[in-house]
Amino acid sequence: MTTATAARDAAGAASAVPSRPRGRLDWRLRFAALSLIWGFSFLLIKVGTDGYAPFQVTLGRLVFGTAVLAAAMAVKRQRLPRGARTWGHLTVAAFLLNALPFSLFAYSELTIPSTLAGICNATSPLWGMALSLVALSEDRPTRVRVAGLGIGFLGVLTVLGAWQGFHGLDATGTAMALLASLSYPIGWIYVRRTLAGSRESHLSLTGAQLLLATVQLAVVTPLFTSLPTRLSPVPLLAIVALGALGTGLAVLIQYGLVAEVGPTTAQMVTYFIPVIATAAGVALLGESLAWSTPVGAVVVLAGAALTQVRRKNA
Repeated sequence: MTTATAARDAAGAASAVPSRPRGRLDWRLRFAALSLIWGFSFLLIKVGTDGYAPFQVTLGRLVFGTAVLAAAMAVKRQRLPRGARTWGHLTVAAFLLNALPFSLFAYSELTIPSTLAGICNATSPLWGMALSLVALSEDRPTRVRVAGLGIGFLGVLTVLGAWQGFHGLDATGTAMALLASLSYPIGWIYVRRTLAGSRESHLSLTGAQLLLATVQLAVVTPLFTSLPTRLSPVPLLAIVALGALGTGLAVLIQYGLVAEVGPTTAQMVTYFIPVIATAAGVALLGESLAWSTPVGAVVVLAGAALTQVRRKNA
């Protein structure tokens, strides 16, 4: 689960990748597959935490995701990046873009529905817009983008039922999901500031990043969890799918889309994720859905879309 900012930052790889190799699926099919994979990720997290601790879910997710990227690197004969400076920056990126948000989402879904977690994830472009105005000099505010920011956060208040005093809402779980969504743009701003000029391929950098996140969770998990007393097959399969598909394969699909159709089109996947997450949670997990949740989600997505509007001469 990456953000619209992630797609934009991957644009540097586009010029180095052929537009569309023979045998590759039409980009629309891959776009739909990516939307489904990331949309169902919140359901998989919920199922995984039914049998395992949140840190264990996150560790498993990273292990299987890293394995997929390692296989892709082996096929393409790419090596891990070199240089202590690069690895130092990737360590920070791994924490902000993988270890921290993945863990926060897993913990949040102990107390909130997967539908709400998926909608909270849609706030990432809003956080990114707010942060980029401060941290990135090239992102100048416009009336449309500022209006989108305000509309988006109005949608967040609608989802949370602010007029009811947030009644019936688990504040801790919701705060964790929102913090996870905030962590993504912080991480991508950091990557843009530190690794934008790297000569390493995006596959190599992402593979190293996931490897470092896996190491981070491998250190933390034993400190806060104990070994499961029994293996729960369904939650375990959910974790395998979450890692191999929702983390590993999804990253490969995303960068392929950015290279072929550009970051603007590729980042539109962000707006389908909460829709699919909500449908999956309601249909497959039987989660309840108040009217304010879908209405607020539409407002959030509208605001997020407006924050991505740029000046024509930009």
